[in-house]
Amino acid sequence: MKYSQNKKHVILIAGSTASGKSAYALKSALAIKKEQQGEALIINADSMQVYDVLNLLSARPQAEELSQAEHALYGTINPAIRFSTGAWLRAVERIIDLEKENQRTLIFVGGTGLYFSALIDGFTHVPSVSQDIVVSLEEEVKLLSRQERLELLQQRDPLMAERLIEPDKQRLVRALSVLQASGKSLATWQYEGQAGLLDDFEVERVVLNPERQVLSEKIERRFEMMMQGGAVDEVRALLDMRLEKNLPAMKAIGVQQIASWLKGDISKQEAIDLSVIATRQYAKRQRTWFRKRMKDWDWI
Repeated sequence: MKYSQNKKHVILIAGSTASGKSAYALKSALAIKKEQQGEALIINADSMQVYDVLNLLSARPQAEELSQAEHALYGTINPAIRFSTGAWLRAVERIIDLEKENQRTLIFVGGTGLYFSALIDGFTHVPSVSQDIVVSLEEEVKLLSRQERLELLQQRDPLMAERLIEPDKQRLVRALSVLQASGKSLATWQYEGQAGLLDDFEVERVVLNPERQVLSEKIERRFEMMMQGGAVDEVRALLDMRLEKNLPAMKAIGVQQIASWLKGDISKQEAIDLSVIATRQYAKRQRTWFRKRMKDWDWI
């Protein structure tokens, strides 16, 4: 893609887990350099790859890839921290401000749809919610069925119920916790959101969409390689930190499964099989989100 000389440009690369996003981003960065269009900065847009320790389990770019192009926001956050979409957007805003004097192409790559949505359309800075509220609500909703979750949301927050037709546990807890902490519906806060950050850029938008069977096989191979390459050591390191189980880093796929194996509750093969199944399910949810929200992107 040839860009206008009068406007800075940015490339957005979305895709499900194991779709090849990191490799595609690096290929794009190297192509820009080869075509003498300047340098590129690859910026993480994946909510798990921001965390330290989760090097393999989050499928972060490895040393060889990092040596070929500059990367940002990878492995910079302590797993004990609950890093939010708003925190990510503020970090990105600082990077964009620092890059104003440079002519580098910014390449955002990841599988977290909310990050891209916030980047393009803006994000609401909702008041912080105490961990006690979150833990209490997680306990309250953990055994609810899909219909029961919807009915609970309709009772307590009709405005959000209109938006979340089928609220999963995470979104339900988020909506209810904001309501309890602030006294206002999350929907009300969202109406008051700030603008996106890319108005001054020429934007290329790409979704990587490998065939389902190809993706499924790659997920299985990749997790087996993770197990061979040190994923177990990463889980041991997290367990040694004695973190609360409801922290995002502790919910990374593979962490609880491997932890259960280390405790002797399941076999190693069961840990692998459960992790692969969970990854496939996650990829399906990501693809569904992209199909609904990124219809106008270029699908590859």
